[in-house]
Amino acid sequence: FWMVEPEAAFFDLDMIMSVAENFVAFIVSAVLKKNSKELEVLERNIERLEKITSPFPKITYDDAIDILKSSNTCEISWGEDFGGDEETIISNHFDKPVMIHRYPAGCKAFYMKSDPERPDVVLNFDMLAPEGYGEIIGGSQREDDYTTLLKKLNDHGLDEQRFQWYLDLRKYGSVPHSGFGLGVERTVAWICGLKHVRETIPFP
Repeated sequence: FWMVEPEAAFFDLDMIMSVAENFVAFIVSAVLKKNSKELEVLERNIERLEKITSPFPKITYDDAIDILKSSNTCEISWGEDFGGDEETIISNHFDKPVMIHRYPAGCKAFYMKSDPERPDVVLNFDMLAPEGYGEIIGGSQREDDYTTLLKKLNDHGLDEQRFQWYLDLRKYGSVPHSGFGLGVERTVAWICGLKHVRETIPFP
């Protein structure tokens, strides 16, 4: 699969979420403007796409857990990551991509920075596309402190030697930074209204 991976120096979580939001809104706007014929061939309901303008709804992981528990269709406990079924339930509450932020630290990658006001969660976000298409973006503010990063690496039970190159990036000087990855095929599947991500692969 293909990813678009921006990384921005001196950006915090709110700033990188804004970049992701504007990026996706721009993509949809550009497709509506330049590819209306293709969308027509695909029989895509463009009225749904025309609603994709910023701002997008933003909720915390805690809010998402409340949505899932109120649905009475799935059992999930605080601290668990969301799978496809959970993402579908959450996204069906919105007609735009929803951005869920501040997941529990235990279910996310070691390099995500902890929230200084609440160390049990990290400064990250996932963007879920509407209509049940699930996560199209995952991103976070990165941990830029060497000592903290090393501790997190060990807390996750990862081999320090394998990540020495990554640690060195911080050891010899770094800056606060944030980034995200957008899944190209997943985004295309959603915009085109395709049933399976296989249909978005450009090569047989």
